Amino acid sequence: MFMMLTGCGSVYILKIYHLIKMKTQIPYGQGVEELDVPPGNIVDIFVPKKPKTSASSKTVKQKIKQMVKEHAGMIEKSNGDICVLVSDKTRAAFNSIIVPELLRQLESVGTNMGRLRIIIANGLHTPMNRQEIVENLGKEVVDRFTVINHISDEEDRHVFIGKTRFGTEVKLNRKYVDARLKIATGLVEPHFFAGFSGGYKSVLPGIASTKTVYHNHSFEMIDHPKSKAGVLEGNPIHEDIEAAGRLSGLNLIVNVTVSNGRLSSIHAGEVDKTYEEAVDKVRSEACVSIDHLYDVIVTSNGGFPLDRNLYQAVKGISVGESIVKKRGSIIVLSECRDGVAHEEFRKLMEYGETPKDILSYIKENEPLRDQWQAHVLARIMLRSKIIVVSRSLNGKDVEEMKMHKVNTVEEAFELAKVKKNSGKSIAVFPNGPYTIPTL
Repeated sequence: MFMMLTGCGSVYILKIYHLIKMKTQIPYGQGVEELDVPPGNIVDIFVPKKPKTSASSKTVKQKIKQMVKEHAGMIEKSNGDICVLVSDKTRAAFNSIIVPELLRQLESVGTNMGRLRIIIANGLHTPMNRQEIVENLGKEVVDRFTVINHISDEEDRHVFIGKTRFGTEVKLNRKYVDARLKIATGLVEPHFFAGFSGGYKSVLPGIASTKTVYHNHSFEMIDHPKSKAGVLEGNPIHEDIEAAGRLSGLNLIVNVTVSNGRLSSIHAGEVDKTYEEAVDKVRSEACVSIDHLYDVIVTSNGGFPLDRNLYQAVKGISVGESIVKKRGSIIVLSECRDGVAHEEFRKLMEYGETPKDILSYIKENEPLRDQWQAHVLARIMLRSKIIVVSRSLNGKDVEEMKMHKVNTVEEAFELAKVKKNSGKSIAVFPNGPYTIPTL
């Protein structure tokens, strides 16, 4: 039967003891995988609440036009000295729709577009090549405007602007800092240690130096009990990001939310108020109260583009951290077409014999590239077995990272000891990190 539960938000739940095979679809790459649960197991399926409205191209135009109109004086004073931050290829931020419309609206009020530059807020991710940038922003934008790949390791291209109360020395991309008007686009979604993405996160880690990101993502910050999805107040990582963003002088944001791969809303305007509005919407749709632990968690990384590599798949895996039983199993379906993608992450996960070895090494030797992702994954592995369903990854690589790699869900169930009449309690999160479970 179906019923509505409420906690920090609402989701739809199907809860039944299955006497016959149960099927549901899980996002995988740009398609879906069929999940066939053997009969005789207790399955709860958690699906985020469906948004009441969606954001059409007309809505996008109206929202951005309204923002430009309300801040016309600020835009005029910039004399075209504008920097626009955009997300990289790992985020479904609908850049090819949002960015061209933003540029059109800026030009419509007489802005000198010759001085405008766009920075891809890669954070510590690998810079995008031209083809990827064209796919992300559109050829017209790339051909007409200056598009800059942020590279965090290029220290001489960053400028120090201040220090947060957490001790983070904020060094940012000089091309952004020097701009008179600063606008960030982005996607608001649950984030496994920053609470939610979007907002000031385009600044830190988006265009911050490597050392600045390292401090924000330190062992102590990641290990804080409030550094988790859905939590902003008291979350040191979020509060540090917020402080850095305010120091940076970010003026406006254009943030979107998504649902089942579709643009569900757009929020444009002054940073704090606009971000709060977007977060409230996502929280109301994504959060669910859980009243017990499960033997097995089945999750995804939300499909393409977030599931394009194993590094990003940690976000989907983290959904099960607080609700899986000790010595239980977390099964994640993630295409990982780009492989592991982060070499330093791979090396950290290969270190030692146990997850404890990894955590001790990170704590004793930080800062280390990608330590935060390895930290979270190793912490989860202390509690449960991790099984990755992917036909793109090299099995040996995954095994050396202390996880299990299989090609099919059926193989994953075998490893998790889910079989006919096994009576296993199974929680299924088809949308993976876009759902926030709380005990």
